[in-house]
Amino acid sequence: MTSSVKNLVSELRADALSTRAVSGLSVGFVLGVITTLYEISAGVLIFGGPLAQFLPQGIGVMLFGTFVLCLVIALTGGYRGAISDHPVPSVVVLGAIGSTIAVEGGAPFMTMVAILIIGAVTVGGCFVMIGRFGLANLMRFVPYPVAGGVLAGTGGAFALASLAMMGVTLDRQTLSSLLEPALLWSWGPGVAYGLGLFLVTKRWSSYLILPVSFVLAAALYHLTLNLLDVSGHAARAAAVPLTDPAAGGLWPAFQPGDLTRVDWAAVAAQIPNMLTLVLVTLLCMVMYLSSFELATNRELEWNREFRVAGWASVLAGLGGSPAGCLTSSFSMLSHQFGADTRLTGVVAAVVVGSVLLLGDTVLKLAPVPLLAGMLLFLCAGMLEEWLVRSFRRLPWADYAILLVIFGTIVTVGFAEGVGIGIAITTVFFAARLGRVDAIEATFTARERHSNKSRPIADRAILLAEGERVRAYRLRGYIFFGSAHSLVERLRQSLGDDPPPACILLDFGAVSGLDFSAVNTLCGFIRGAHDAGARVVLSAAPESCREGLERNLPSSISASLRFEPDGDRALEHCEDHVISARRSDLGGEGGTGDALLERFAGDMESHLDRRILFEDMAHELREWLEVRDYDPGEALVETGMAQDGLQLLLMGRASVYDTRGARLRQCGPGDAIEPGAAFGARVATVATIAEEPCRTLLLTPTVRRRLEERQGPLMLELYGYLLTAGAPAESLPGPEIG
Repeated sequence: MTSSVKNLVSELRADALSTRAVSGLSVGFVLGVITTLYEISAGVLIFGGPLAQFLPQGIGVMLFGTFVLCLVIALTGGYRGAISDHPVPSVVVLGAIGSTIAVEGGAPFMTMVAILIIGAVTVGGCFVMIGRFGLANLMRFVPYPVAGGVLAGTGGAFALASLAMMGVTLDRQTLSSLLEPALLWSWGPGVAYGLGLFLVTKRWSSYLILPVSFVLAAALYHLTLNLLDVSGHAARAAAVPLTDPAAGGLWPAFQPGDLTRVDWAAVAAQIPNMLTLVLVTLLCMVMYLSSFELATNRELEWNREFRVAGWASVLAGLGGSPAGCLTSSFSMLSHQFGADTRLTGVVAAVVVGSVLLLGDTVLKLAPVPLLAGMLLFLCAGMLEEWLVRSFRRLPWADYAILLVIFGTIVTVGFAEGVGIGIAITTVFFAARLGRVDAIEATFTARERHSNKSRPIADRAILLAEGERVRAYRLRGYIFFGSAHSLVERLRQSLGDDPPPACILLDFGAVSGLDFSAVNTLCGFIRGAHDAGARVVLSAAPESCREGLERNLPSSISASLRFEPDGDRALEHCEDHVISARRSDLGGEGGTGDALLERFAGDMESHLDRRILFEDMAHELREWLEVRDYDPGEALVETGMAQDGLQLLLMGRASVYDTRGARLRQCGPGDAIEPGAAFGARVATVATIAEEPCRTLLLTPTVRRRLEERQGPLMLELYGYLLTAGAPAESLPGPEIG
């Protein structure tokens, strides 16, 4: 901890002495002013309805939270120029909550504060847990239409809220009187300022536009009031100042003892809205981080960002403020103007804190219509981004989901909009995933063989009867949407000519199955059993195995064969076909002879090679070391240096890769690690005896001696090894030692 503090102090000192100090101070100051204006507007939105009498204290808790968020995230976040505050969608949700708090003495404000504290601590705790357990990358999979619909709906709700701050509601009576002088004076300047600011910022992108325009507009507003000789009472009626001269300061907004006045029943009634707040803030965090990375071409460490935002939100919540996080739009200005230094966020926090300490002096100069106009400006940007630009980017189905969520949020509420969006997206996802083919590849035992070494007669049977083994390599997640189409394809194979004797289902590339998929497979297995086809499953998940055994009759489940990998499963299918064919050949007279006659040439060649090997082994035996191995013993161990080449005289052994998959089976006459005869080699595969084995070991030293004294014999051995077709992993590699 001490070293981290020292590193932070050293970093700040280096930044203060660098060329970025000027840009950090100037950009930080301007962004601090902008953030302050935004937080005042947000405070008016949350505390401007039934809680209007507590508006100064409400703005105080909002500014305190922004001060904490800016300072903590600036000092500890991954991006050095980070600016943080409360996300706009979260403010809208809190505004909806604030509008429902009943006014009863001093309880409403503290009840709202309790809701803010619980919400901030809950959001912060979720953020910390996500970062602590490395779950942040999972948040990247939030469906884009859902996130976009929530943000678009936020913009629409924010627009309605800003109009309500100016005294405009979307009812027939209000709309019919919009042009009356009293009402026009309330909404006209705000709408003109908000839309004008939106159009100006589309043409020019200077970070000075917002603070300078607000100061000029506020001065013009007050000058107009003076010229029109509007009294203080009339000005307050027109919602010009935010505070009454008799009102208290901004901070402290409450004392710890005030929490005893909380209406906990009212807090409990807001639990659904608080859950919506958690979800909305989480979506905002994801969208802000994603948009910041895209705009700046920087990659942030999301788990760290979630942890930092979580602790900052908890600290802000202890002061009665909502949760918050890095704001992409303001932080991108730091990047744009070369102010990616921690000084930027620190200066912005100092500006916000200064306003907090000045009390309500600043608020008396801030006209409510202009603050509402600033909110209108922010929501206009959100609507353009998520309704206009998304129309050109998204497929029609995704854009339709976005519109449904937007319309539901604006007309009904956030929780309903998010719920409908997730439900629609889930249905679309299931439909799209159901169209993905669950079969990655199909083959027969004639096209592909297991790695088991088989005699020529058995290979002849597989060549003739291999079509009766149908293998299907499955992939992805198999669920109710894709299981039906998969089983339909499997059922079609039962009617083929010749009918399959074995059906192999390889689950090696399957990530999982739901119960609907298991139940559908049960129906197919019953049909295959009735058709006389054996079903063999390889690498099946344990849940699949248990589900099949529980839901199939014992007579059928007993016929199932489960193998650990595709090679073993294919070997079992081959054994089944070979065994059945041998039984048939025993009763068909000359059919078996005709089949063997077809491969007589191969058998003769095999016997010739066998005789050649035995002759060489007899001559080499007096030179080479004899080694014996028990079943299960390793002839070769992965990663171990080999003494030399081993010629297998007796028994069978299998070669496995580092994952435990069998590569091939070795029998008498095969060479094991032939490259080791030319120098010490590290084995990249393992060879395990399946039955008692005996080998002859040819070391590099003996090889050189034989080349000097038994040249013709060694040439014969080299010719044998070359024509044997040694596998690539056994060829000579780099020497060691």
